[in-house]
Amino acid sequence: MATAKFPLGRTVITKNAANTLAAISVKECLERHAQGDWGDVCKEDRQSNEEALKEGLRLFSSYMDSKGTKFWIITEHDRSVTTVLLPEDY
Repeated sequence: MATAKFPLGRTVITKNAANTLAAISVKECLERHAQGDWGDVCKEDRQSNEEALKEGLRLFSSYMDSKGTKFWIITEHDRSVTTVLLPEDY
Protein backbone atom coordinates (compact mmCIF):
# COMPACT_ATOMS: atom_id res chain seq x y z
CA MET A 1 0.00 0.00 0.00
CA ALA A 2 1.24 3.50 -0.82
CA THR A 3 1.81 5.98 1.97
CA ALA A 4 -1.27 7.62 3.46
CA LYS A 5 -1.42 11.42 3.27
CA PHE A 6 -3.48 11.68 6.46
CA PRO A 7 -4.86 9.46 9.25
CA LEU A 8 -8.38 8.09 8.83
CA GLY A 9 -9.03 8.04 12.57
CA ARG A 10 -11.85 5.73 13.62
CA THR A 11 -13.49 4.26 10.51
CA VAL A 12 -17.27 3.80 10.58
CA ILE A 13 -19.85 2.76 8.01
CA THR A 14 -23.57 3.41 7.98
CA LYS A 15 -25.82 0.37 8.31
CA ASN A 16 -27.27 1.01 4.87
CA ALA A 17 -23.81 1.18 3.28
CA ALA A 18 -22.63 -1.95 5.13
CA ASN A 19 -25.67 -3.86 3.87
CA THR A 20 -25.30 -2.61 0.29
CA LEU A 21 -21.63 -2.25 -0.64
CA ALA A 22 -19.08 -4.89 -1.55
CA ALA A 23 -16.67 -5.03 1.41
CA ILE A 24 -13.56 -5.41 -0.76
CA SER A 25 -14.51 -2.24 -2.67
CA VAL A 26 -14.90 -0.31 0.58
CA LYS A 27 -11.47 -1.48 1.77
CA GLU A 28 -9.80 -0.56 -1.53
CA CYS A 29 -11.48 2.85 -1.65
CA LEU A 30 -10.55 3.65 1.97
CA GLU A 31 -6.93 3.06 0.95
CA ARG A 32 -7.37 5.27 -2.13
CA HIS A 33 -9.00 8.00 -0.02
CA ALA A 34 -6.13 7.97 2.51
CA GLN A 35 -3.63 8.26 -0.36
CA GLY A 36 -5.37 11.35 -1.75
CA ASP A 37 -7.15 9.62 -4.65
CA TRP A 38 -10.54 11.33 -4.32
CA GLY A 39 -12.32 9.11 -6.84
CA ASP A 40 -15.13 10.53 -8.95
CA VAL A 41 -15.25 14.13 -7.73
CA CYS A 42 -15.32 17.27 -9.86
CA LYS A 43 -12.27 19.47 -10.35
CA GLU A 44 -13.49 21.96 -7.72
CA ASP A 45 -13.96 19.25 -5.07
CA ARG A 46 -10.54 17.82 -5.92
CA GLN A 47 -8.98 21.26 -5.39
CA SER A 48 -10.96 21.72 -2.16
CA ASN A 49 -9.60 18.42 -0.85
CA GLU A 50 -6.03 19.42 -1.68
CA GLU A 51 -6.54 22.68 0.25
CA ALA A 52 -8.25 20.77 3.08
CA LEU A 53 -5.16 18.56 3.44
CA LYS A 54 -3.07 21.66 4.17
CA GLU A 55 -5.66 23.54 6.22
CA GLY A 56 -7.03 20.68 8.33
CA LEU A 57 -10.53 20.72 6.84
CA ARG A 58 -13.02 17.96 5.99
CA LEU A 59 -12.09 15.58 3.13
CA PHE A 60 -14.67 14.14 0.71
CA SER A 61 -14.35 11.33 -1.86
CA SER A 62 -16.84 9.62 -4.14
CA TYR A 63 -16.50 6.08 -5.52
CA MET A 64 -18.42 3.20 -7.11
CA ASP A 65 -18.21 -0.29 -5.67
CA SER A 66 -17.78 -3.43 -7.79
CA LYS A 67 -21.58 -3.67 -8.14
CA GLY A 68 -21.84 -0.11 -9.51
CA THR A 69 -23.22 1.47 -6.33
CA LYS A 70 -22.07 5.02 -5.66
CA PHE A 71 -20.77 5.78 -2.17
CA TRP A 72 -18.95 8.51 -0.32
CA ILE A 73 -16.10 8.60 2.15
CA ILE A 74 -15.83 11.62 4.45
CA THR A 75 -12.98 12.29 6.88
CA GLU A 76 -13.70 14.91 9.54
CA HIS A 77 -11.55 18.03 9.81
CA ASP A 78 -9.70 16.81 12.91
CA ARG A 79 -9.06 13.37 11.27
CA SER A 80 -10.77 11.65 14.23
CA VAL A 81 -13.42 9.81 12.19
CA THR A 82 -13.86 8.63 8.60
CA THR A 83 -17.38 7.65 7.53
CA VAL A 84 -18.39 5.43 4.61
CA LEU A 85 -21.94 6.14 3.49
CA LEU A 86 -24.34 6.10 0.60
CA PRO A 87 -25.50 9.49 -0.74
CA GLU A 88 -29.00 8.88 0.67
CA ASP A 89 -27.48 8.36 4.15
CA TYR A 90 -26.14 11.94 4.26
